[in-house]
Amino acid sequence: MDERKNGEIQFQERKRWLFFALPFTFTIYTVGEDMITVSEGFLNKKENDCYMYKVQDVELLESLPQRIFGLGTVRCFTGDTTSPTLLLQNVKNARAIKNFILEASEKARMRRRTMNMLDIGAEDAEDGEL
Repeated sequence: MDERKNGEIQFQERKRWLFFALPFTFTIYTVGEDMITVSEGFLNKKENDCYMYKVQDVELLESLPQRIFGLGTVRCFTGDTTSPTLLLQNVKNARAIKNFILEASEKARMRRRTMNMLDIGAEDAEDGEL
């Protein structure tokens, strides 16, 4: 975990094996104040970014084996077209990362003055029926 309040990066974690929580994967999650970056691969690299203001909701998932080894999975529901659901799988400090993403996404929306609109399934109000 790399926490720098004044710098860009707040958390940098590796995806870990569930068995003994060993970090032998080539996936690195970087969570900053403005962006979440998922970097995967060794020979063929793939990098996926999601702006923090696009994160709509965050969920923490902890199975029994994950709790035994001190890991968790953070699922981010985003408005991003390439990855509407962003998974940070088998990371340490999952609860702290989830809480940080919730707070940082709200601050990012306030800075950009964006608003999240939800479709509640109401029909056309001109007909007088809802």
